[in-house]
Amino acid sequence: MNYDKNSILNELKTILSIPSPTGYTKSVIQYLKEEITNMNIPYKITNKGALIVSFSGTNNDYQRTFTSHIDTLGAMVKGIKANGALSFVPVGGYMMSTLEGENCTIKTLDGASYSGTIQTTKPSVHISGDDARNLKRTPENMEVILDEKVFSKNDVETLGIDVGDYICIDTRTTITEKEFIKSRYLDDKASASVLMYVIKYINENKIKLPYTTNFYISNYEEVGHGSSAALPENTKEFIAVDMGAPGCEQNSSEYTVCICAKDSSGPYDYDLRKKLVDTCKKNNIPYKIDIYPHYGSDASAALSAGWDVKAALIGPGVFASHAYERTHVDALLATVDLIIKYIVKK
Repeated sequence: MNYDKNSILNELKTILSIPSPTGYTKSVIQYLKEEITNMNIPYKITNKGALIVSFSGTNNDYQRTFTSHIDTLGAMVKGIKANGALSFVPVGGYMMSTLEGENCTIKTLDGASYSGTIQTTKPSVHISGDDARNLKRTPENMEVILDEKVFSKNDVETLGIDVGDYICIDTRTTITEKEFIKSRYLDDKASASVLMYVIKYINENKIKLPYTTNFYISNYEEVGHGSSAALPENTKEFIAVDMGAPGCEQNSSEYTVCICAKDSSGPYDYDLRKKLVDTCKKNNIPYKIDIYPHYGSDASAALSAGWDVKAALIGPGVFASHAYERTHVDALLATVDLIIKYIVKK
């Protein structure tokens, strides 16, 4: 593999620094648009705000489309309490315990930003003792404490904060000397950085493609309808580049590309999966095949929406998904290698 891992990591760090919970993705899409424009590559934006880049191939009637999603988990203000704390609801599906003690930023409709911390309603053992320890971590028992001198609902409203404002959770992105990447939202910004690198690689190396190949950066995956619409019409193969999920009794790895055989939406296309596995075998790309019982992807969304495509799901292994996640640069490079080796195959 002769790929520029620093380019991938720099892209990943940049997009991780731009908050993009589902429904609040304009800033990160704007950044990606500027990146694509700087490469002199044409693109289109869908009505829902997704980004699609296409490279013409010898065969335009049979197209391949790869997708990753740029939207992430997050939260939204549900109410303002009498004491100035904020109640909230999650955007996307995660364990509330993963947010406890985490710093966050509230984004108002008028463009203001306010920092805060997510706490339980009983955050001190010195006050609540075992009640604090045993409190069930549910949205009803969590709140945002603003870093402002607010003592009432009116104080908060004066700041311009209102119901429906987005709450963006700090990512705490860290890349270690041993090339582990630790951050929130590696699902799916790790794979978005992979696709952006592949786009750059094709462009710079003038790769000849047997089939027109599209890259679809979706923005509503975490709520289930990211790539349910606006697929390039001649798409025959639709490959979601999301993440593998290593953990208890799973076959996935943080050091490989993971290929999903089945998730909660059912089996992925057998023949397409075999072609991806064969590509790994032929090119000595480290890979793992796995099954995820509580997982759905943009490929699932496309199939559910009625698109007549062969669907697959691949991606770097990401530990502790939907929490404080971790992967390794080896997994990113393996995913890049699989995509690049696959797109030149007939």
